[in-house]
Amino acid sequence: MRVLVVEDEAFLAELIAEGLRRAALAVDVAADGLEALRKLGLGEYDVLILDRDLPGMHGDDVCRRVVEQRLMTRVLMLTAAGTVRDRVEGLGLGADDYLAKPFAYDELLARVLALGRRARPALPPVLERAGIVLDTARRQASRDGRHLHLSRKEFGVLETLLRAEGAVVSGEDLIEQVWEEHTSYRTNAVRVTLSKLRAKLGEPPVVETVPGAGYRIAS
Repeated sequence: MRVLVVEDEAFLAELIAEGLRRAALAVDVAADGLEALRKLGLGEYDVLILDRDLPGMHGDDVCRRVVEQRLMTRVLMLTAAGTVRDRVEGLGLGADDYLAKPFAYDELLARVLALGRRARPALPPVLERAGIVLDTARRQASRDGRHLHLSRKEFGVLETLLRAEGAVVSGEDLIEQVWEEHTSYRTNAVRVTLSKLRAKLGEPPVVETVPGAGYRIAS
């Protein structure tokens, strides 16, 4: 799942981003509304965490643009103003959810995961294929009953492949779904992560390489 955090307070933005990355989400950060729109135009995001009181272009205007462009991105609006009227106004702009500051991180994560599920066709929280069981809610994985100790990137790659339900996923699509925008050498990172993931999944091999196309989980 890809998330864009738009927050002008740098410390808070990085705090949110690092917390979500620990939950195996790919997270990019923007400091103002114009930068947010630029990044939304360059890549697909499942969830937009949007501070309402942004410098330059107000968060309300960013939200309006997302709605006008009919992006599939779900919007979670953050603001220090938490009255009923403020929440009604925010949701009236087209935001999918609204969270007042200060907030509990666990609640933020739960809301982001819930919005992420709504940003794509509904699939069960537990994904299964070829003996692999991936519990996306508990962030646990196993194969043939053997627990797998996966890094957040390995978990993200495996989740993306399982959600494809046997279809081929290109390296570019894996980068879009799992890696942050600023990551260097992302193509090589995909190969390295897949190599480690295959080793942890064990025999017989289950992640297939389709030459010139990408990767898939064998049936």
